[in-house]
Amino acid sequence: MPLHKNGVQIEDSWTYLGEEESPTLGDRTILSLDQWKQNREQLLEGNHSYGIVLAPLDEVEELRDDLDRIAVIAVTFPTFANGTGFSQAQLLRRMGFKGELRARGHIIQDQYMYLDRCGFDTLETDKENVVEAWKEALSEMTVFGQPSGDDRQPAYLARHAKGNKAAAE
Repeated sequence: MPLHKNGVQIEDSWTYLGEEESPTLGDRTILSLDQWKQNREQLLEGNHSYGIVLAPLDEVEELRDDLDRIAVIAVTFPTFANGTGFSQAQLLRRMGFKGELRARGHIIQDQYMYLDRCGFDTLETDKENVVEAWKEALSEMTVFGQPSGDDRQPAYLARHAKGNKAAAE
């Protein structure tokens, strides 16, 4: 499936491991959380990076000790109405995950801005016109009420800073 970063289609150098397949050292494979847990000790023996697929019911806390060894985490959105992936992404970023965070599954244009706000780097989709839709979604709002995984300051902090500056003058 095509992979997009910042609204641009890019080459995906990773492959997904089937549920019945066994991971091998050194592969650029993305495996399920269960496969990771079952093979963790063996996989950590080498100096290789791996990817993990998270399903909505997977606990991100189970990855806390291994985040520095995981290069990609693909968060699954089974339906556009299931927003668990947004919470998983925010938790991963708060726990210090610095690798690629990719969204996969059923995602609609209205959710693109939220993907960006939660810290997602890439999007797997076979939809047409993703580049235009991504740019449009990210330009729709410029002020936000909540803090998030991106660097944009929420409105209440900006207003507070502006008030302090005016009082100092």
